[in-house]
Amino acid sequence: MGIRAEQKEKTRRTLIDAAFSQLSAERSFSSLSLREVAREAGLAPTSFYRHFKDMEELGLTLVDEGGLTLRQLMRQARQRIADGGSVIQISIKTFMEFIERSPDVFRLLLRERSGTSAAFRQAVAREIQHFTAELTDYLEEKQQTSRSYAEMQAQAMVTIVFSAGAEALDMNEHERTALAERMTLQLRIIAKGADAYNKAKRL
Repeated sequence: MGIRAEQKEKTRRTLIDAAFSQLSAERSFSSLSLREVAREAGLAPTSFYRHFKDMEELGLTLVDEGGLTLRQLMRQARQRIADGGSVIQISIKTFMEFIERSPDVFRLLLRERSGTSAAFRQAVAREIQHFTAELTDYLEEKQQTSRSYAEMQAQAMVTIVFSAGAEALDMNEHERTALAERMTLQLRIIAKGADAYNKAKRL
């Protein structure tokens, strides 16, 4: 990559980080203006258009990055599982750490999942599909079950996790610990139910 291309990528990254930094429990992406993001990035508003067509393109980039960050963390969790430990407990611990460290990234995914922009809703749906597909791959391999059963189990687990994540955003540490314990039990019930069902189907 040449110096010019490096500088362009660095400036693009600055705009993305500037947008993320302005998100909060009280501030959604839809409330941000191009001028605010450019000012936070230390750029003139006209410079914005050298990197993004409009604010919607920037927002879609944030959604993609948020989903990718979560998937990468869960991949790391599966690597930790390979070294020994409870699959469900390690996965939940990793997910809750993501909520604690990047609450506004998760808020972005939640808000845009049911927002007014069809493009944003589709982007979040794709990220959830990617997340579910990776979990399906893992369950299919580890449980030696059919793709369809692994996918149904993954969908149920992802639904519970995302719903709990929304609750966790406004909880204190004690409440989050109790929530993690509840999630662990719920996911174990799903896993045991899936295992029992698979065994019954083989009979």
